[in-house]
Amino acid sequence: MKHFEANFDGLVGPTHNYAGLSVGNVASLNNAKDTSNPKSAAKQGLQKMKALHDMGLVQGVLAPHERPDLDALRRLGFSGSDTSVLEQAAKQAPQVLRAVYSASSMWTANAATVSPSADTADKKVHFTPANLTNKFHRSLEPETSGRILKAMFNNEQHFAHHQHLPDNDHFGDEGAANHTRLCGEYDQAGVELFVYGRHAFDSSKPAPVKYPARHTYEACEAVSRLHQLDESGVVYMQQNPDVIDQGVFHNDVISVGNQNVLFYHEQAFLNTAEKFKEIQSKFAKKSDKEFHFIKVATDQVSVEQAVKTYLFNTQLVDIGNGHMAIIAPMECKENPSVSAYLDNLITQNTPIKQVNYFDVKQSMRNGGGPACLRLRVALNEQELAATNQNVLMSEQLFSTLNTWVDKHYRDELSESDLRDPMLVIETRAALDELTQILNLGSVYPFQR
Repeated sequence: MKHFEANFDGLVGPTHNYAGLSVGNVASLNNAKDTSNPKSAAKQGLQKMKALHDMGLVQGVLAPHERPDLDALRRLGFSGSDTSVLEQAAKQAPQVLRAVYSASSMWTANAATVSPSADTADKKVHFTPANLTNKFHRSLEPETSGRILKAMFNNEQHFAHHQHLPDNDHFGDEGAANHTRLCGEYDQAGVELFVYGRHAFDSSKPAPVKYPARHTYEACEAVSRLHQLDESGVVYMQQNPDVIDQGVFHNDVISVGNQNVLFYHEQAFLNTAEKFKEIQSKFAKKSDKEFHFIKVATDQVSVEQAVKTYLFNTQLVDIGNGHMAIIAPMECKENPSVSAYLDNLITQNTPIKQVNYFDVKQSMRNGGGPACLRLRVALNEQELAATNQNVLMSEQLFSTLNTWVDKHYRDELSESDLRDPMLVIETRAALDELTQILNLGSVYPFQR
């Protein structure tokens, strides 16, 4: 049976804007309140999706969420018509209005944690939406994320969907941005690496002091239990608190893995040598492939450069014959140190033989690179056939979605536009049409 790693990229939503909501995310804060370009952002994302599809990879689309979240504003005491709610929020709590307009669901690495059937006791693909408790604007996402994932993977024979973890920072869960699956082949049992920032129930353990550790050890354990994973295929590893305080808000900003490769910065983790031995030992019992730990030293690329260019917030994809390609943002090519490092990397004795650069500047300026934009789902032939075929990238879908963006998206969006009631009407019309294109059913609050 054939097997695949599918990438499901978030389609940038019509309210894509720069609100500077994410403390700990340097790019997000640096570009706060700039004018955004929703149409350009959506088209940049679609171009990347189409390019990976053309490389022969299985590529899918994850729909954006309904924004603004007027239900959240009403829960916070704003009342009356939609127009009245927007006016009140704009006058009394503009920072809250910016939050409920956030298009952050585009970063689908935070949508969920996914474990493939090769790893789970019941041999189903398991999905747990991330609760994203650390940031208010992102904590609004898990219920809709869960509904969209159920509409995409709607077959109980193959897929198991869980409710997100309790909405409390003790179980702060940031999803696949802190989860990497290592394996020989995608259909073989692998090692699932869960990375966390702190221990919620033990304050004596190391933790950052400047920026928050969004993901807890306890959340990692809970997701592992829900997904019926055996301890022989699980490793828990703590992020280095010092790099969190340097702006590394998720592990996928400082490392990326695929199959038998872990590409990482030397400052990424705590207890690196001990934990790498555990990975090596557990991997060797699952596969006879050689494992490659590819370390980037600080004197090659600093943490600051890694954060600025998102060297590690890249995709590492299989291109056949045991080789891999890095899908990198243009910022990596434009930085002399990072570009030189990557040019040298592909000549070394590792599976990484190619680097492809993409323009995703609209996402990068809001703090998300290529890896933020995608959720990885390992599937076999039967599971792929059971997936909603309307969400899988094709020539036709690429054309249809570009036409849809042209029809519904604004060229520019500024902070003053967020109080425009017409933006609500425009966004709902766009999403209503999108659910028909992608055959999702009624996943949005305004449709229910």
